[in-house]
Amino acid sequence: MFSFAQKRYWYFLITLLILIPGVVSLAINGLKPSIDFTGGAALELRFEKPVLPTEVRDVFVDAGYSDTSATTVGDDRTVLIRMKQVDEETKAELVKKVEERFGPVTELYFRSVGPSVGKEVTQSAFTAIGFTALAIVLFILLAFRKVPHAFRYGVCAVVAIVQNILVVTGLFSILGKVLGWEVDALFLTALLTVIGFSVQDIIVVFDRIRENIPRRRGEDYETIVNRSVLETLHRSLATQLNAMFVLLAILLFGGATIKQFILVMLVGMLSETYASLFTAVPLLVVWEKGEIGAFFRRLFGRRPATA
Repeated sequence: MFSFAQKRYWYFLITLLILIPGVVSLAINGLKPSIDFTGGAALELRFEKPVLPTEVRDVFVDAGYSDTSATTVGDDRTVLIRMKQVDEETKAELVKKVEERFGPVTELYFRSVGPSVGKEVTQSAFTAIGFTALAIVLFILLAFRKVPHAFRYGVCAVVAIVQNILVVTGLFSILGKVLGWEVDALFLTALLTVIGFSVQDIIVVFDRIRENIPRRRGEDYETIVNRSVLETLHRSLATQLNAMFVLLAILLFGGATIKQFILVMLVGMLSETYASLFTAVPLLVVWEKGEIGAFFRRLFGRRPATA
């Protein structure tokens, strides 16, 4: 029988290696927020000929919008312009100035968000994630109330979910630095969806452990956990792989506007499949065997005095 529990410290090491690049990037670069969170306006224009983003930006700077940024999107004929909040009339005047300099353009996208709306979205995002974590712990406490130390199951589930969030946000911090990808409201939607999938997968494994504990009283806890994971492994992998294949197809052949959303979903599913098997379960075993307390006692315990 493959050992998920006995090799737990190897899994913790692999998890740490996965998390370090993203966490470092988050600490140094943070996330690149879109106008959904900061407020402002985004305008995407398609030109008939290749243009330089700096030259397009100069048009807006000359019109009095000195804090404007311009980047190419996809190719050198599509430019995304970000500036402070403007109304439709002002936007039309700015597009006209661009046409006077570069010729006819096609407006692909325009959105303007006030700073108060952006602040409200940011607060709602943190509130939603916080309430989600609390609801998970309370639900698992209720569902596992007949299992000894039910609180540990809830905490281990939340730790695995936090790992998924760090993996996804860390990746997007790196992509924001390298490719200029921005975090918007659609990113938040995908992240909350990933959290929902994470809960589902973790609870399936934990529920089988709960069922096997009274059935196999003669077996030690690690053996029960291994057996439970193997009994649910086929179901978990089959469900997740089916969804991943669909997401991968959309990522490769779908529209550019949803690629970031799909990538969040795909990376999140990969991460939550790993976390449910190699983070939540081993952490539960470590806690149940008292190894966490022993570790801190060794770390902070008193050392014998030396002569």
